[in-house]
Amino acid sequence: MFKLARLIACVLFPVLLALPATAQNYPNRTVRIIVPFGAGGPADVYARILAKYLSEETKQSFVVEDRPGAGSLIGTDAVAKSAPDGYTLLLMSNTHTTNESLLANKPYQLMRDFVPVATINYSDLLMVVNPSVPAKTVAEFIALAKKDPGKLNYASSGPGTPYHMAGELFKAMSHTDIVHVPHKASGDARNSVMAGNVQMMFDAVTTMSALAKAGKVRALATTGLKRNPLTPDLPTVAETVPGYEATIWLGVMAPKGTPQEVITFLNTSINKVIELPAVKEVWLKQGAIPLVKTPAEFEDFLHKDIAKWAEVVKISGAKVQ
Repeated sequence: MFKLARLIACVLFPVLLALPATAQNYPNRTVRIIVPFGAGGPADVYARILAKYLSEETKQSFVVEDRPGAGSLIGTDAVAKSAPDGYTLLLMSNTHTTNESLLANKPYQLMRDFVPVATINYSDLLMVVNPSVPAKTVAEFIALAKKDPGKLNYASSGPGTPYHMAGELFKAMSHTDIVHVPHKASGDARNSVMAGNVQMMFDAVTTMSALAKAGKVRALATTGLKRNPLTPDLPTVAETVPGYEATIWLGVMAPKGTPQEVITFLNTSINKVIELPAVKEVWLKQGAIPLVKTPAEFEDFLHKDIAKWAEVVKISGAKVQ
């Protein structure tokens, strides 16, 4: 018995010793944060801020890699197929929770192939039109859309993105027929609206407000239930379409099987970063509100958001084009 116990101890001790070492040694090389959206959008912008401060916090390099396309599927699938070691992370948004019901044939399933790490922030969207559109209010835009059903278009960065779903929800609640024009990335969608190729778009207030102030587009409303502090004189869509609400939030997930010690380490580090006064100050000026959750709270949040957008997909009749 003594020899058997000794043998078991010899086998298990190195294993047990290695468990805490995973957390102690992580990260010991570059960590990639994959952004499955285009450069210049809120996901890309905030991923770079996060990477900068995480590099300082952990004394190890965190780098951002943009892999846009197919409404976030390309970059997301790449992360799903990555080694579950904490060195490849996914910067995700409510695009992903929407895609769970909108895209039946995805190569991955969010809650099967990923684990929640941490939330980052959330912000309102801005409803904008090209300056040539003869509508200066939401009511006038709705009237214009009803006058010529199917003539007006709205841009998005792809199926299932918050911009797409904000448009579909608007169509359903305003009883209008507006054509969805998906783009590969949010920057492409913005360029289409500014060029007048597409008439309208819902975009993150954090990235679109500067273009509106510069006169590149005309802002009609924000999409929260309350007026945005960045644009207090601008009404909400809900002031014309009661109950309308559409925001964008960001979070980080890792491939399923990533060690729990690594998830805990990342959650703690990310929460430290987004609570830094310097970070909060910059984000609040941009209209982004820090969102702090534990991995368990984030998991619960994800399940609820998947259910919410499944209902929106059902009500709006949204389809992938």
